[in-house]
Amino acid sequence: MTFTDPIGDMFSRIRNGQMRALSSIEIPSSKFRKNILTILKNEGYIKDFFINKSEKNKVSLRISLKYYEGDPVIKEIKRISKPGRRVYSRATSIPRVMNGLGLAILSTPKGVMSDSDARKNNLGGEIICRVF
Repeated sequence: MTFTDPIGDMFSRIRNGQMRALSSIEIPSSKFRKNILTILKNEGYIKDFFINKSEKNKVSLRISLKYYEGDPVIKEIKRISKPGRRVYSRATSIPRVMNGLGLAILSTPKGVMSDSDARKNNLGGEIICRVF
């Protein structure tokens, strides 16, 4: 099955899993999704993610969701750049999410990175999502 927006689908699965208070969810695997999940893990928004291989050589990612006192750690995860409307930003104009309390994930020429890393490296790029 092909998706029009696989990254948006991943964010929807994370939101739906947290609404149902699931401990983990499973999504199809890709290199770009792994990079985004690595950033979410390093910033403390998810516990961990694992690579699962099924019997038909299908590779999927199992994401362990994180909760604090029964509430999901991710209050909001929103796709900014969509397939129908790409959103790009220069290094000097990368938006701050909730005055620096949140996180923006960017796809830069040097790879996928958080907004703070992009500012440090003076890199702009496509704004994938914002997380708070």
